Amino acid sequence: MSNLVEIQNELQSKRKELQHELGRIDAAISALSGLSRQSVTASSNGAGPTGRRILSIGARRRIAAAQRARWAKVRAQKKGTVAASPKKQRVMSLDARRRIAAAQRARWAKVRSQKKA
Repeated sequence: MSNLVEIQNELQSKRKELQHELGRIDAAISALSGLSRQSVTASSNGAGPTGRRILSIGARRRIAAAQRARWAKVRAQKKGTVAASPKKQRVMSLDARRRIAAAQRARWAKVRSQKKA
């Protein structure tokens, strides 16, 4: 009988230890979830990994100057290469223009005659 009482006491003490351990685990989980909520609010304010970074005026000026230098380099390379001369626009003869105009007048006359009929 005393053996059963000892087993019961041992199980109760183990139970208290496990409850204490469970409390510590719950505290750790709540602390971590609090941190994740703080990081979400920080990122929505723009300071986190998903928000836009705020650059100083000097940094923006340096970036802009570097980009202007890149474009200047590209333009300088284009000037150095010989650009293909643009094709001359074709000129239609006066006789050809008159034939096209006469054909167009004939088409419209045909359309008008079909409307009347």
